[in-house]
Amino acid sequence: MLLTITTTHQPATDLGFLLHKNPARCQSFSLSFGNAHVFYPEASDDRATAAVLLEVDPVGMVRGKGRFGQGVLAQYVNDRPYVASSFMSVAIAQVFGPALDGRSKERPELATTPIPLVATIEVLPCRGGEEFLHEVFEPLGYDVTAVRHSLDEMFADWGPSPYYSVTLSKTTTLSELLTHLYVLIPVFDNFKHYYVGHDELEKLLKRGEGWLGTHPRRDAIVRRYLKYRPTLARQAIERLIEQDDQPADEFFTDARAESREESLEKSLSLNDERLQAVTAALAATGAKRVLDLGCGEGRLLRELLKEKQFNEIVGMDVSIRSLEIATRRLRLDDLPPRQRERIRLIHGSLMYRDKRLAGFDAAAVVEVVEHLDPPRLAAFERVVFECARPATVVLTTPNREYNATWPNLAAGALRHDDHRFEWTREEFRSWAGSVAERFGYSVEFHPIGSEHAELGSPTQLGVFRMREMDRG
Repeated sequence: MLLTITTTHQPATDLGFLLHKNPARCQSFSLSFGNAHVFYPEASDDRATAAVLLEVDPVGMVRGKGRFGQGVLAQYVNDRPYVASSFMSVAIAQVFGPALDGRSKERPELATTPIPLVATIEVLPCRGGEEFLHEVFEPLGYDVTAVRHSLDEMFADWGPSPYYSVTLSKTTTLSELLTHLYVLIPVFDNFKHYYVGHDELEKLLKRGEGWLGTHPRRDAIVRRYLKYRPTLARQAIERLIEQDDQPADEFFTDARAESREESLEKSLSLNDERLQAVTAALAATGAKRVLDLGCGEGRLLRELLKEKQFNEIVGMDVSIRSLEIATRRLRLDDLPPRQRERIRLIHGSLMYRDKRLAGFDAAAVVEVVEHLDPPRLAAFERVVFECARPATVVLTTPNREYNATWPNLAAGALRHDDHRFEWTREEFRSWAGSVAERFGYSVEFHPIGSEHAELGSPTQLGVFRMREMDRG
């Protein structure tokens, strides 16, 4: 993987003083995952370019031997040696530490002076497409040029890849440029090769001070940087808000800016159709006690409360803040006592067995599974279908094929930055059939939303019913 930084500030060779790396030498640095080589393809008074080339040994990391410690890759075939990722961020911090911190012993005044800089990332994986690149870098004042690579020039029908060659131009300090690259490269890759804990939150707050708190894509950046750890993300957002003296209530109101997914679906009234379809499917089972797993801010719960058939309604979510918003949205504190007794909100995760979820007639899982990576999806399957084991599970997820009908959605892009995948109709049927077979359910499928003749409906709905022979 290759990163270059070019300046035309004169004398341009001062870039060596800012980076603490002599333009006349090629230097190599041993890192925990491989080697970093720093060299200057060009170095004159008019123009200088510093290059960082990382050599990563994927076999060593898979095997988890020697200096690599525990295996950090699950397979031999991967893109890690060739694309900018969290490995590059680690290299920036370790190889260019003083420059990242804005320190230069020989040119202290230049370290705080904006100079013309151009950074080129030869191959950057961008999960979210070119639109996300522009949405993240342009508010920071960069001119962005991105060239998308095909998966294979010999097989055009394989479609485009998530890989781009990206060039960023801005007159800024070197420290600011390196800071943005350090934080954002793993965000675009949407992956980190190491464990993310509280210390990573502190790094984000340190490197994000002065720019991240007011960034229009702050939430997506925070969630991706912290590997979708909801508790850490919430703490980070709250502290970023405090840094920028924004009222917390202003951020957490229901009038927040719409996500891309909400914006796309709004014209179709798709969310309303989805909630109505799920409510109808639950009611058709004759269920009295129902769960809303991943209830979020309570939109489905509000519809379920309207149905007198349901005498016990439980909403569960991993986000305490979402549950607080749901409490306000449903006005639980103002409900008549009989109504209030029908509904309960609980905090919990679909990754862990929970005795509170057992014994219910039916469960709704609305637009949840697409947010789970494969290990968490496997855990979810057991928690819901093996442990909680409701008689009926009503589950919805996007239909990826339908995305082609939205002109504002880039080719290959997902509807939401938090989605880890979106299934085609065939993929959803395959997954659902496998789950039903393993856990003693049957499954039937229904479309939600206006159907396209070739691409199907925008949302897929699966109704899982426990087979009579498997009822305990």
